[in-house]
Parts: sequence; C-alpha cells; structure tokens
Amino acid sequence: MPADDSSTPLLFDPESRPVGVLVGYDGSDQAIQALHYAATMALGIGCRLTVVSAFTVPVMVYPNMASLPPVPEDEARAAASRQVAAGALPHLEGYPGEVALESVQGDAAGVLVELSALARLAVVGSRGRGGFLGRLLGSVSEALPAHAHCPTVVVPAGYVVPETTGRERFTQVPGTEPVVVGLDGSEDSTLTTLAQRAAAAAGAPLHLLQAIPPLDTWSSSALAAVPDQQFLDRQREELLALLEGEARALRDRNPEVAVTASVEVGDPVALLVERSRDARLTVVGTRGRGRMMSALLGSVSRGLLERAQGPVMVVPDLDISRIGHDRRRPR
Repeated sequence: MPADDSSTPLLFDPESRPVGVLVGYDGSDQAIQALHYAATMALGIGCRLTVVSAFTVPVMVYPNMASLPPVPEDEARAAASRQVAAGALPHLEGYPGEVALESVQGDAAGVLVELSALARLAVVGSRGRGGFLGRLLGSVSEALPAHAHCPTVVVPAGYVVPETTGRERFTQVPGTEPVVVGLDGSEDSTLTTLAQRAAAAAGAPLHLLQAIPPLDTWSSSALAAVPDQQFLDRQREELLALLEGEARALRDRNPEVAVTASVEVGDPVALLVERSRDARLTVVGTRGRGRMMSALLGSVSRGLLERAQGPVMVVPDLDISRIGHDRRRPR
C-alpha cells in the first residue's frame, strides 16, 4: 500500500493506531539499538511497543517423499521467526511498558509498510542481517520512508544503548541536545508539529533549520541573472523572519518546549548531517519544493541516512488535523 501514490495526505490520528511504536527486529546489533530507541519512544509517548520479525517461505522442490522435512517449511520458518522476536525480551528487561511480539510472513519492507498504517511511529536500524534492517540501504532503500503510513525513524550504528537498568534504561533524560527539523517552506506545519511532540516527549528543545543554496550553485539558466551576496543576505533575513514567526507560534502552543530558528547557507543534506552530530533527533519530510525534502527520495537520501550521526525521522505527507481532537465532542 504505497503512501505516496495520491496527492491526498494520509489521515494520521495517533490515538487510533493500536500498534503504537513499531520496530523491526532481526536479532542483529543494530536491531537491538533500534529496539532500545523504540522502547524509549513508546515509554515517552505512553503507548504500546510492537516488536516484529518477518519471514518468507521459499518454494521448495523435493525429489521424493523421503526427502520431505519432518516439519513443513512454512511452519519451521514461522517458528524460527517467533524465536527471533522472543529474543528481544532479554533486551527489554525492566521495561515497564506494554510489549507485543509479532511474527509476520512477508517481505520485510512490505510487512513494515503494511503495519505502519496501524502505528504511531516505525523504527528500524540502518543495517542488519538482511531482514528489516539490511534492506534500508539496499535496492528498496526508500521503500519504508517513502511509503510508510506514519513517521519512520532510522537509528544509526553509532547509537549508544545505556548500561543502566530498569525503567531508567528506557527513560529519555531531558537535556540541551535539540530535536532539529529541516524545513523548506512546504509541509512545514506537519513537520514542526510532529517534531515539537517528539521534543516534548524527550524533554528536549526544538530547532527549526532552513537552508538556502550558496551563490555558486545558482544557475543563470533558471534566472535572468545570478543573484549577488546582497540578494542572498536579504533573502536569508526574510526567511528568518518567517521562521521566527513559526517558532513563536510553536512556543505559544507548548511553552514547555524551547524553540529556536536559523536560516543557513549551504547544502541542506550536509547541514543536516552536521547538525545530527549533536541533535537528539533530526526530522525531515519525504517531499518539498526544494532539495531539503525531495532529496530523501533520490540519491541524497542514502547519503543522509548513512552519514547521520544520530536518529533521523522521515515524515510522509500526513493529515494531522485529528491530533489533539477531543473524541467526546463531535466535529
């Protein structure tokens, strides 16, 4: 079920998504990292953590009855997948939230995309054993971020799982490391709203970042004349004024989250990669008018996900009008 085949945004009502935080698990080191990150998010949000292992059943050809296995191949694969999912439990020792283990037959990316329609958030590591995680940077690298029905977080190999125990191990410690959201003037309301919710759950500040290309990347073929530095400075000031207005609106909406803004000259992906070194989370969209978001569906997306030093959240085109709606009152 591709999420981007229609121009209509996907309705995103977190309260109606029973899967909660969805994490793909294959037992690899990065699956364990993704599992921990997903657990901290689920605990911070206050929802279910669903751990999913996927399996496929190849077509087997047996020359005679004597060569048939004692256990049918599909049953053996399903049992092995359930065992993989159960292997997540020791890594969740002391976790106080609700946990569901699922074993689902199907292609790893397809399984996650399908279940994402019932999830608030999907989480995967950047690499793995070829199940969920190994696929992200392979031939279907954009399948999950581009087609998911909910925001997707990719956890990098450098993510550090704390050595504490019990609830403390899964509790996000408030700090100064910001949630950084990359903006380009489109889908900004959805991105900033979800980024602010992530910042609130983590006890972190929020930083709005917009990039404009340097002068040497402007093409005279698209403009009557290549702009000069004065034009670039003026554009930067105008964009910053708009961005600071958005920051004020966000602070009014939730005064507990500190919000700052900046407009920087440079390649948007390079700027985001650099910011990700100190960010709690870096948030971008799947589409946009410029290179900031649209790059995620092209060759630059791989560079961003591979080079990011911290978790990256990719947000699809969502209708978030139901967020915060009181179900007891008719619309």
